[in-house]
Amino acid sequence: MSIFRSVLCIFLLALLLSSTAWGRMSLEYENIKNLGPGESAVEEKCHCTVSHRVGKFVLAVANRGVLAGTDSWSDAIDCITGEQNQNAEYPKGSDVLYAYACCFWIGAVVGRDTLVSTGADGWSSSSNEFAPAICPFGELVYRSIRFPERPLLFDGAISEEDYIATYSDTAAYQDDNNWDGLPHRPMNIEVTQKSYAWSYSYAEDFILFDYEIKNIGRARLENVYMGFYNDSDVGFAALQDRYSDDICGFRQTFVSSYEDLCYFVDTVNIAWIADNDGDPDGVFTEQSAPGVTGMRIVRTPSDQLNVSFNWWISNGDPSKDFGPRERDGVGLLKEDFRDFGTGGQGTPEGDYNKYYMLRNQEFDFEQVYSASISPTDTLWSYPPQEDIRTISDGFDTRYLLSFGPFDIDPGDELPISFAYVAAEGFHTTVDNLINLPDYPDEFYANLDFSDLALNSTWASRVYDNPGVDTDDDGWAGKVRICCADGHDTSLYDIREIYDADSNLLIDWYDPLTCTIIPYEGDGVPDFRGASPPPPPAIFLEPSVGSIRVRFNGTRTETTADVFSRIIDFEGYRVHISRDQRESSYSLVSSYDIEDYNKFVWNPNKVPDPGYELRDIPFTVDSLKALYGQTFDPLDYPQTSPFTHPDFPDSSFYFEPQDYNASELGESTRIRKVYQDDIDNGTLLYPVNPNPDDADPEELTPEGLFRYFEYEIVIDSVLPTVEWWVSVTAFDFGSPESGLQALESAKSANAVACYALNTHETVASTGQRVFVYPNPYRSDAGYRADGFEGRLETDRPPDRTRALHFANLPPKCTIRIYSLDGDLIREIDHDKDPSDPECTHEIWDMITRNTQMIVSGIYFWTVESDGETQIGKFVVIM
Repeated sequence: MSIFRSVLCIFLLALLLSSTAWGRMSLEYENIKNLGPGESAVEEKCHCTVSHRVGKFVLAVANRGVLAGTDSWSDAIDCITGEQNQNAEYPKGSDVLYAYACCFWIGAVVGRDTLVSTGADGWSSSSNEFAPAICPFGELVYRSIRFPERPLLFDGAISEEDYIATYSDTAAYQDDNNWDGLPHRPMNIEVTQKSYAWSYSYAEDFILFDYEIKNIGRARLENVYMGFYNDSDVGFAALQDRYSDDICGFRQTFVSSYEDLCYFVDTVNIAWIADNDGDPDGVFTEQSAPGVTGMRIVRTPSDQLNVSFNWWISNGDPSKDFGPRERDGVGLLKEDFRDFGTGGQGTPEGDYNKYYMLRNQEFDFEQVYSASISPTDTLWSYPPQEDIRTISDGFDTRYLLSFGPFDIDPGDELPISFAYVAAEGFHTTVDNLINLPDYPDEFYANLDFSDLALNSTWASRVYDNPGVDTDDDGWAGKVRICCADGHDTSLYDIREIYDADSNLLIDWYDPLTCTIIPYEGDGVPDFRGASPPPPPAIFLEPSVGSIRVRFNGTRTETTADVFSRIIDFEGYRVHISRDQRESSYSLVSSYDIEDYNKFVWNPNKVPDPGYELRDIPFTVDSLKALYGQTFDPLDYPQTSPFTHPDFPDSSFYFEPQDYNASELGESTRIRKVYQDDIDNGTLLYPVNPNPDDADPEELTPEGLFRYFEYEIVIDSVLPTVEWWVSVTAFDFGSPESGLQALESAKSANAVACYALNTHETVASTGQRVFVYPNPYRSDAGYRADGFEGRLETDRPPDRTRALHFANLPPKCTIRIYSLDGDLIREIDHDKDPSDPECTHEIWDMITRNTQMIVSGIYFWTVESDGETQIGKFVVIM
């Protein structure tokens, strides 16, 4: 207790000096590890788990060194949105999971001690050795580039979904370690973890992580190694044994191409893990897991580091755990064989053995080759043969990707960045598993790494933009050169290609036959990529059987792309869906500017002469300015190209960019709300598109420019079910960089409503509350017809039932009674009047005692502002 009193006195003194002291002062004392549960503020820690949901890859992140892990190591509920967190769901909405837990590990030599701190190790209940500070100092921060009108969210934002967490290994209290009996001994490090996600088509399959590791202690940390542990358990969420058949490996290179013209070996260096066959059982279904995930390091504190890739399986019996191990005295370290003390060759228990795994410089063979290791192999120890054939074709596998060493002096920080990447189409055949364990080469040949390599490459490009001199020091990275004459595609320092004035330095380069491809950045992180226009603000005004969709593109049509620095807005698409899944949306209507792509003949195009797209789309006015007022691009399709009379060797043709559905209210159902004012000249395109500088008559009630206000009415909509409406914005792409047109995510501004009357209509016409379906029949097939439990396929029918209350006041109390007058359930309905669902509430037909209701007649009351409405409904089970 003397130690506790000392710490407490110091804390109180610091608190008098600074109101923010506790968030830092408590981290300075190495002896905090001796505090017991009754002497710490564990209950007040700002533990928080959130999920990245903006892209196709949905991943939970926690402020304690854990990714995913919502079953054991983090929280099941998103602390910001209140939604259910997901263990690496891919693609979004599929309920197919690609991680059980992923955790940050770090180890170092501190004085004479070898110490390791872990977010978790996947098998020990005492391995959560990171924690945030007490609230509010340990709170997780959310930011987004989607909300420039909200400075608290927008200022400093990097991506569409930033989460910033800070935690330390001094803030966590742990019981004695289960294996070696020692308490957790912190290294005194503070970790700032930033994670970034996007919805754009080229970036929706990965999440970038940026870490800063700070030594907040008094001792120097020597021979520091960091790593990321991954235990995936790939499969459909409802499968109880999805953990039992994973395979993993490490892919160093992949053959890439530039527009199918130049081929080169691309370095990807990615650790991957997947289900052994995608769970097809003869056929791929919606519940299959044919994809793969991987981790790729994109930044380390030093270019000269040792990298290790270790995998192992957990058998349940530690003596049967297995992982590849090098023989005595061989490999890079030439160390003796390490006994982990568990009787097996796999699971590293205790700090000493975990540190060995972090630093051993092994690159384990691919798991599917486990049964192929022979007794005479000169590098790898001969595996125990009892389970090795089963291990080769999939098991409860986990891996550790690690690197080091480096030293961290007190007060110093070191950066590290990695990409967590998901990919589709990894498994291509349903019967590939028959090749294991005897024919691993044939099995491996049937795996498709192309999407993983592509997404991994894009993650690296977004982290450090190729060809961009971020720090303005005159160097923009490296390039490859693709030429028709077959000139090699080796990497060139960009300073070998251009001088300071952008003049070419290589005499053999011909721009007609060669293309310079930016390949690597300048080593300074950008965390930036091309983006679609910001989605418009959307407002729904439902009525019985129809939904008026009003949207405003003030930001959408006036914001320059952060990458190209031009306004590349092309158009809008209106979508509707019965649920939030991107794949569920149907296109209602679209609008896009009338413009045309110009394809120019290039006789030197590789590998064969042909037409190519060089410029951004041309508007009709710009084409008439070039070729005369009577020029019509539709007169010159690919079958009848245009040849300029002054340039007989020049030939080009035109194609519409998108559908050119540009006549509002005619070729598209979308129309401008204030078109009459625009036509008569009283409402002009704003000179300065900043609403703060506008006259009030230029603005909508929401404070946005009326000039950019659009509407569409969706008719014949079933009023008794929930509808999701989204308006996406898209651009025209970038011919220079080879990017196709980008469209904002449908989930970015999706709003839900029922096609029932608004609060204003209900109040002005005196409409009464009603309940549906009435009677409720359990044999009516509501679930089969999609009226309830639409996405809750893993829940029993009696836990997905829904009784709807409609025409409710925005704020009221609903009470349900039995025929005898017993209170069955009370529901507080409190929604903003601007919410299109403010008149609607759902009861799950579960009593206040968490029991299912039975057949019978029930009464309900709705109380609001001194008014009470009464009604009844019937339930037939």
